[in-house]
Amino acid sequence: MIDGKKELEKLLRGNENFVNGTPTAKNMCLETLRKFAFHQEPYAVVLSCSDSRVVPEIIFDCGIGELFVVRVAGITAGPNVIESLEYAVKKLHVPLLILLGHDDCGVMKYAKDTYPEMPQHFQSILKCVYPVLDKKEDITCHNFFAQQHTIWVEDVLMEKSKIIKDAVENGKLYIAKCHFDHSTGRVEEIN
Repeated sequence: MIDGKKELEKLLRGNENFVNGTPTAKNMCLETLRKFAFHQEPYAVVLSCSDSRVVPEIIFDCGIGELFVVRVAGITAGPNVIESLEYAVKKLHVPLLILLGHDDCGVMKYAKDTYPEMPQHFQSILKCVYPVLDKKEDITCHNFFAQQHTIWVEDVLMEKSKIIKDAVENGKLYIAKCHFDHSTGRVEEIN
């Protein structure tokens, strides 16, 4: 069985390559794509924000076939997102799930600006974010809010997904809560 913590270490080393400007990913060509034309073998699933500045394959120095990436605004965990993560865990047997929040998240800013009102638009997203503010109304920093939300997403997944919960409890899946800092380019694990 592949160890999710070792896979995380590998990805964090890749992040160092990104930060240092020394990427080493070689599997970013048509030849690699052809290798995976009829199957895939990612070693991690990443739940990342849709933000154009947060591209997991680039910031972790990965190429085609290495990551199963699910991107949604604010790493909000609605039903389709949860099922996508479950697919990676159950069908692709990934040992690592990274929840990747980031600095300067527009969803966190918008939620802070509109809370506790529910505006006409973006209600599905805000319903996934407001519970963090319900618990910690004193949050003033958007980046701290993003980190608290990332931690909360793990709780949501453990509560709403039997597949993910069972994989974690049986030692088949490691969940890493991480945060991407735009000013340094670093991904740090948070608690």
